[in-house]
Amino acid sequence: MHNPPMTTQASPPAEAGNTAWHALSVKDALACHQVDPKHGLTEDEAAARLAHHGPNRVQAPAGRSALKRFLSQMTEPLVLVLIGAGIVTAGLGEWIDSSVIFGVVIVNAMIGYLQEGKAEEALAALARAVATDVTVLRSGRRRRMDAVHLVPGDVVWLSAGDKIPADLRLLSGKQMRTIEAALTGEAAPIEKHFEPLPTDTLLADRHNMAYAGTNLVAGQGHGLVIGTADATETGRISGLIASAPEIATPLTKKMGEFAGLLLWVILGLAALTFGIGVWRGETMVDMLMAAVALAVGAIPEGLPAAMSITLAIGVSRMAKRRAIIRHLPAVEALGSTTIICSDKTGTLTENAMTVTELWCGGECFSASGQAYKPEGELQRRLKDANVAVSPAPTFDVQSCAALRETLLAGALCNDAALHHENRQWQITGDPTEAALLVVARKGGLDETTLRTVFPREDELPFDSARQTMATLHRVEGLPLVYVKGAIEKLLPSCHSMLAADGNEVPLDMPGIEAAAAQMATSGLRVLALARKPLPDERGLNETTINSDLVFLGLAGMIDPPRARAISAVRTCHAAGIRVKMITGDHAETARAIAAQIGIVKNGDAAQVLTGRDLALLDDTALQTAACNVDIFARVEPEQKLRLVRALQARHEVVAMTGDGVNDAPALKQADIGIAMGLGGTDVAKEAAAMVLTDDNFATIEAAVEEGRGIYDNLVKFITWTLPTNFGEGLVILAAVVAGVTLPITPLQILWINMTTAVLLGLPLAFEPAERGIMHRPPRPPRAPVLDAVLVERIVLVGILMLAGSFGMFLLALDRGQAMPEARTIAMNVFVAIETVYLFNCRSLRLPITAVAAFSNNWVWVGVGLQWLLQMAITYWTPLNTAFGTSPIDARAWGEIIAIALVAMLIIELEKRWRA
Repeated sequence: MHNPPMTTQASPPAEAGNTAWHALSVKDALACHQVDPKHGLTEDEAAARLAHHGPNRVQAPAGRSALKRFLSQMTEPLVLVLIGAGIVTAGLGEWIDSSVIFGVVIVNAMIGYLQEGKAEEALAALARAVATDVTVLRSGRRRRMDAVHLVPGDVVWLSAGDKIPADLRLLSGKQMRTIEAALTGEAAPIEKHFEPLPTDTLLADRHNMAYAGTNLVAGQGHGLVIGTADATETGRISGLIASAPEIATPLTKKMGEFAGLLLWVILGLAALTFGIGVWRGETMVDMLMAAVALAVGAIPEGLPAAMSITLAIGVSRMAKRRAIIRHLPAVEALGSTTIICSDKTGTLTENAMTVTELWCGGECFSASGQAYKPEGELQRRLKDANVAVSPAPTFDVQSCAALRETLLAGALCNDAALHHENRQWQITGDPTEAALLVVARKGGLDETTLRTVFPREDELPFDSARQTMATLHRVEGLPLVYVKGAIEKLLPSCHSMLAADGNEVPLDMPGIEAAAAQMATSGLRVLALARKPLPDERGLNETTINSDLVFLGLAGMIDPPRARAISAVRTCHAAGIRVKMITGDHAETARAIAAQIGIVKNGDAAQVLTGRDLALLDDTALQTAACNVDIFARVEPEQKLRLVRALQARHEVVAMTGDGVNDAPALKQADIGIAMGLGGTDVAKEAAAMVLTDDNFATIEAAVEEGRGIYDNLVKFITWTLPTNFGEGLVILAAVVAGVTLPITPLQILWINMTTAVLLGLPLAFEPAERGIMHRPPRPPRAPVLDAVLVERIVLVGILMLAGSFGMFLLALDRGQAMPEARTIAMNVFVAIETVYLFNCRSLRLPITAVAAFSNNWVWVGVGLQWLLQMAITYWTPLNTAFGTSPIDARAWGEIIAIALVAMLIIELEKRWRA
């Protein structure tokens, strides 16, 4: 019996994070973990290591409790002022006023709390991404177990179709190929080997490693577990996600700055009011109430709720355009975007290898169609031209024997499968082989029928050293071998080639190599295909395919751009938004796709920076490179994160798109992270602020348009609501300075602020986007929410409200009207001017007559409801008692309407003067 080494007495095995495992030989890697590959760990040693390293599950940090989330809504500066005002009024025995103020605070807190109801789940999704069953060698026996129990030093056995359960240093195997697009961004399968690599080899090029969460699509073998849970590359990405802070959107930042400024202004004015009143001999109690009234009036209580609802309306609009918003402020951030950093694979491209060019019999053919849909045409291309014959004639594959044989070889020398499920074409197996099946179907050759008519009798599986695959079939009663593989390996074994008419002709080596080079320059992956008749019944072996092959053709394939990505990028450029590609794929492929999509104008001359280049740059140089270069290739997850941060350091508003695990940290760091809903990983979706339900880059264009319209409407609302607060504060201050009774009470101020914010202000959220919104540049990130023109307008309207309400209040008292009646008149003046000003604000630049009266019917609904409430608070006795109001006569209403119309005329004249 084989005795395992006494690992319990040895020094602890090396930690995953301290060792370059890809640079170690198999023998050295095993020695580091003190394990015999024929015996594996003992159960006792595995248990000890499990206790030390913990379960193979990425840990998610605990989120904030519901109570903490609720209380955090009450820490905003303006909310704290309201709370202070409520405490003061309660201390003075004004229980109704105090109750209403605290009611407003609680309503606003509930709205914010509900917005944050969905906690971050990115790290939990990472844990799900690596959960699987696995075959492991323990105490000399193979056994199936939950991957959560894996520990460093375990020997794991893998076969085609398995999900990699942990980070592995591969030990041995046959024809192993993995799909690592979710981790590295490379769409093509990765061929694995077992030899050591240089220490500085990039993650995507470590072909002797297999990483947690990726998939083995071909071959079989076994590997040594070198990292589990948070020590895996996937776990390292979870750390990057956790380290990325929650980014405040431009509006959130500016509103925070505005709130801080407003806080000091309000406190200063309230203190000034109190001081002036006491100096004039007023009682301290009365001046405290005056200060509270000024504070309550100057705070836009309805603004947080109105902003939240406006953004929520934007969420609903975007959902109809296939963009799901997970975090409410992201709606506004879209309208501010200056740069979109897009992943390539699955975002700008289909994430589906597709044959786009064929070279057979000395002729070049193009294949149309997208993804794995077997729909498209094969067209003969003009010689020495990069265009198909136009107009394209109906093309019969049978008319070119070399093309037919190339398609036949690709379909028969193939282990993939194509099937239609859930209204989508899906594949099983290697995406490269699936691409050959799809192009064969476009040429009228169905692999299911072919495999029935020409069944496989023998095969030589793909071998990473040989870089070819061969299958033996009986065609018309004769044994025939079909071979596919790398051109540099297959071409030397060919002695002739098949011409278009089906005859064998001398091999045109220069022509074939030139065609292959042209495909490679375009970013295509090139496969060569050949055949060989067997003169006797001998079996298939490596010697068989080493000579006397008949060259059939070349297949050039790529993960192609999405059909609508080109126009979407063009629209983004027209809107002043730069698009940058950040991918884990190869530089030449990235450059080719960027040129096809229009990210760069001259693909051949476009500068590409690789991850290796970025690693040499310090933060300052990286910021310059991030701004000047539009294509970044072979980029690792933390480098994507650095690029986003570098752009943000230059005050850019960055949107980051992606679908893989490797995109998640950058998605969270970006001002707005955008994940793909159909093809994206759970990790990417949970880290993003927005998810595209159709995985279409073009949807981002529509979302940006909606975001700009929503931002415009938010600015309209702010411009509309602030004059009321400014005017109310001025009225209180003027009354104290003049030594007269307050024209409106704190409770009446709250009535005005809350009812008008909902009924008059919110309809502005439904305003349609103004024409030409996508033909203007993005607003500068540092630009204030309100420019000088709008600030001056706010001051103007506030003064009009002061003059109208305070003047009517004094006039009513002079006529001998009672205090409740005078205050009711003053309150209705405020609401009347707010009503007409609402129509002024439907466009901040254009006159009222330029906006269609009924393009937003919610405005009319809101005005109607508001004035129903005004009639109630003016004439209904219960509300008269609660709010200290009183019925007013027709003469007062006539004067209120006249003042409102004069205010509207003055505002329109100011607009025309500035036009």
